[in-house]
Amino acid sequence: QVQLVESGGGLVEAGGSLRLSCAASGSIRNIGMAWYRQAPGKQREWVASVSRFGPTAYADSVKGRFTISRDNGKNTVYLQMNTLKPEDTAVYSCQVPGSTARGQGTQVTVSS
Repeated sequence: QVQLVESGGGLVEAGGSLRLSCAASGSIRNIGMAWYRQAPGKQREWVASVSRFGPTAYADSVKGRFTISRDNGKNTVYLQMNTLKPEDTAVYSCQVPGSTARGQGTQVTVSS
């Protein structure tokens, strides 16, 4: 099973940007990938997905602000987050949809 490690989180002011990375221990060329997030006291929610062929999908709450992308050569998936809002504060993690392969997560905190 592929191992996933996220990075790139941090503290940013509202309106700022961050880019998260999800590095896989093996090839992701033939699998879809997704980002999820969990805010304090809330359920984990899906944020964005990228299929193995490239098409992407986004939750309504981040559409137009976040962009998911993949670099199969680097076995890495990215989440570019722009125009961040305080409500985007959460632990962000990547996962192979439909599997238990999931990273530990990276904290994103957006100050108002």
